[in-house]
Amino acid sequence: MRRGRQGAAVLVVISDTHATEGHGLAGRTLEAVREAALVVHAGDFTTTAAYEAHREAAPDLLAVHGNADEPALRQRLPAARTVAALGLRIAVTHRRDGGATGLAMFGRSRGADVVVSGHTHRPSVTDAGDVLLVNPGSHARPRGNRPGHAELRRADGGVVGELREPDGTLVDSFRVDPSAGSGPG
Repeated sequence: MRRGRQGAAVLVVISDTHATEGHGLAGRTLEAVREAALVVHAGDFTTTAAYEAHREAAPDLLAVHGNADEPALRQRLPAARTVAALGLRIAVTHRRDGGATGLAMFGRSRGADVVVSGHTHRPSVTDAGDVLLVNPGSHARPRGNRPGHAELRRADGGVVGELREPDGTLVDSFRVDPSAGSGPG
């Protein structure tokens, strides 16, 4: 696994980038994506060209499709997937009916420590007891919310994460301890 700024393996989570040409990423978000060991995208690239641009920028990209993705991209990417990274099981989907309860049930059905979702364009971290719900927000089209992405890395026997704006401003921080459940830090 590649090492990020502080020498630790870093997972970057993005969603709802809504580009038509290129990836549309800038600032700390682009820097984090380029340096990440793994990038998870929770859907809504919009076009296949935008998806390909993300693949060029990210050393390793795993993604799901979103509701705004063109049909060719929806056929190419799954609606949901489970990823193993940083000692965690991470369930990824663009949107899930049933809000936080539906997302938590989705994560539990996949044995996940963390559920990553997009769609709302609102960066958030929600402790659902035995699973942590992370929405990185939207980098380029926050729709009245803060733009954002998430960065996760191993620390002190668990995983610490941060929601950050493209300029690097810290929005929220959290911690996930796979053996002891998860919750905001």
